[in-house]
Amino acid sequence: MAWTPPPPRSGHPYYMHDAIYAQPGALRLVLRGNGEALREAAGRLREARQVLLAGIGTSWHATLVGELLLARAGRLGHRVRALHSFELVNYWPAPDPQTGVVVVSHRGTKRYSLEALQRAKAGGGVGVTITGKGSGDGLGIADYTLRTVEQEASAAHTISYTCALALLAALAAEIGGDDEVPRALDALPDQLAFLLGQEAWEDLAARFADRRRYYFVGGGPNSATALEAALKMSEANHAITAGFGCEQFLHGPYCAMTREDVLFVVAPPGRAYERCLMAAQAARAIGAPVVALVRDGDRDIAPLAAETIALPEVDELLSPIPAIVPLQLFTYHLALQRGVNPDTMRSDQPEHGRARALLAL
Repeated sequence: MAWTPPPPRSGHPYYMHDAIYAQPGALRLVLRGNGEALREAAGRLREARQVLLAGIGTSWHATLVGELLLARAGRLGHRVRALHSFELVNYWPAPDPQTGVVVVSHRGTKRYSLEALQRAKAGGGVGVTITGKGSGDGLGIADYTLRTVEQEASAAHTISYTCALALLAALAAEIGGDDEVPRALDALPDQLAFLLGQEAWEDLAARFADRRRYYFVGGGPNSATALEAALKMSEANHAITAGFGCEQFLHGPYCAMTREDVLFVVAPPGRAYERCLMAAQAARAIGAPVVALVRDGDRDIAPLAAETIALPEVDELLSPIPAIVPLQLFTYHLALQRGVNPDTMRSDQPEHGRARALLAL
């Protein structure tokens, strides 16, 4: 079934706004509604020789987090690998009967994610999908389907991203028999609800609305958070932006930074913290302001920051779920500052509409 978007909204609140604020309730429902499928899929994947995670765009970012979750909480170690669907289909060997493939796809309509699942099934392996309700029929060949939420009205996916992350975490816990992850997931909805209400997000966007370029940096699982934040900015408010893993940022990209830019650094406690601190120090030395997403009471990065956003205390592997939410809100309110509709990916503008019509996705 093809997804038909609803009529566009002409002003705030746009659909993206509603989706962001619906995330606490959605996380509660998605974790309760997939129990049997999670257990059955985990049992098959636990026995696989290797597990490949595949996705495109925001879904690919989810697989990057999922790779670490399945490697660590799922105890799969080096048996798990996250690959972009295009790369998996076109450059990697076809999956064999001992390979499990987990495809993340919001709508289930993207060509290469569908082909990744088809190749898994053709090779005799197990296929698992993480997708939205009412997604395309092509994913129906999967052995197991984990459902996130109803199809988003906004083209800038937010709620389906955090729900996909939660399902990947729950899947990892089932595979590895980890009791701590489910308890932490149960606490996340309340933590997100608190986070959504604690800042004046429109003021934050107004303060940094005139920046030349927006840099996002994180490490470990939050390398994906940096990439996802940069993608949302491109989609929703069309700013010039870039996302990097902290170590990659330190090896060259910082050289392009000027005092007219801004650095958002995602740095909860963990192994990447010291390198994120170094990124903040570099930005400070250049004269670019720093917005720090850190644990409450942080003593090293927070003093360097023009603004600090306090993240809830969660395991570093789960921190991408709460960490992306303030960046979604900043993205949204920056769209309002720039006078653009964050839901449409500029398809309402003639030149971008023509460009979109040329793309076979």
